[in-house]
Amino acid sequence: MSLDEAGRQLEAAIHDARVSFDCIELDDLERAHTNAITARAAVDAAEYALRVEAERRASEKEESQEAEPPQESAG
Repeated sequence: MSLDEAGRQLEAAIHDARVSFDCIELDDLERAHTNAITARAAVDAAEYALRVEAERRASEKEESQEAEPPQESAG
């Protein structure tokens, strides 16, 4: 997972939400429902990708802080 994947998933969610909206206007509720579900799934996938990336960065930050020797205060 990456930030690129999160972006792709959000773009897919936008598309599916628009299709769902249009289907509601056309009174095609079954297709609107299907596209609303796929939009939600794409948003969930994007959220997961973002969470994984945030956790990875936090872990890297912790590791780099542990690798640095403690600084002594002067005085």
